[in-house]
Amino acid sequence: MRAGVAFLVLAYMLSQFYRAFLAVMSPVLEAEIGATPEDLARASGLWFLAFALMQLPVGWALDRIGPRRTASVLFGVGAAGGAALFASAQDPLMIKLAMTLIGIGCAPVLMATYFIFARIFSSAVFGTLAGVTVGFSSLGNIASAAPMAWAIDAFGWRETVTALAVVSLLVALAIARLVQDPKAPEGEPKGSILDLLRDARLWPILIMMFVCYAPAAGIRGLWVGPYVTEVFGADLARIGTITLIMGLAMVAGNFAYGPLDRLLGTRKWVILVGNAVVAVCCLSFWFTAPGTIWAAAAIFAIIGFCGASYPMVIAHGRSLVPAHLTGRGVTLLNLFGMGGAGVMQFASGPYFAGLAGQMPVADAFGRLFGIFGIALLLGLCVYLFSRDSTT
Repeated sequence: MRAGVAFLVLAYMLSQFYRAFLAVMSPVLEAEIGATPEDLARASGLWFLAFALMQLPVGWALDRIGPRRTASVLFGVGAAGGAALFASAQDPLMIKLAMTLIGIGCAPVLMATYFIFARIFSSAVFGTLAGVTVGFSSLGNIASAAPMAWAIDAFGWRETVTALAVVSLLVALAIARLVQDPKAPEGEPKGSILDLLRDARLWPILIMMFVCYAPAAGIRGLWVGPYVTEVFGADLARIGTITLIMGLAMVAGNFAYGPLDRLLGTRKWVILVGNAVVAVCCLSFWFTAPGTIWAAAAIFAIIGFCGASYPMVIAHGRSLVPAHLTGRGVTLLNLFGMGGAGVMQFASGPYFAGLAGQMPVADAFGRLFGIFGIALLLGLCVYLFSRDSTT
């Protein structure tokens, strides 16, 4: 089981890579196949929306056929196949199709890991395990920054993505071989996702899931590259450095959030304070834009660190989900988290394009990032009414 979980974590590391590598690839994709920032915003949004929409069937599959087959088949066909399609892309439409397929393939791997944790370990340590898993997996976020920029420069983007397709296929085969499905308790009751949706305690947490991941995912996954290019004239190497800084901050944040609920005796207020800091940082681009690229990098790092509450919010929701609905519970939470990021990414492209035609580009980016902050503040207002839980 340890080896199987290790390969699930490796698959999620690749998932983190795929959702973030467009920020580094944006200049070369625009130069070679004419993919504009708006095209890539839609491609990124399609990744998140495909990932989110797959959560309901993935939840059913985890509860009914187990994590081994669910994760290995989808990751092999979707992630590996989508990466192969991406490597052969000749126009922006193929990039969008490839990102959609990769999103479908990446959809089950983290939830399969969480499903195994929820079946084997107590709810009290679930948040720590979830944070550590995402923390290690966030190395994929780091690999999609400066190392990806180096690989593109050394080997070419098509060759690099082809190699990723091969690695993804090998990881899927290892999951099929090594993951063991945990046994369900005897006489476990039946239920459906409707039972979860009828639970009023979950709704403030679901709303928080919808907004909490969108700023860090949207900025790191796409907008940081165009921002430092168009505002500060950064080249590929500098883009790699800035995205690496934000990626490292996100890794540190995932490890930091993990044990805080047990150390401080609260999940709710850890999540509230951390996300309030993210909202303020996003709004700062609107009201007092940073004057240097390194000042911007520092703000991006704070957004990455404090915006890493995603596993903690899932742990909060997981504590309210009955054991027999574990698979559907964690995937419902993930649907809202990835769905929110996807909606914001999909809307951000045309929103920014409209702003850029009316005002200086730095002001357009400031308003774009400010919208991320406003959405987060609205979600926090709803989340205030949630019931705290650390069990």
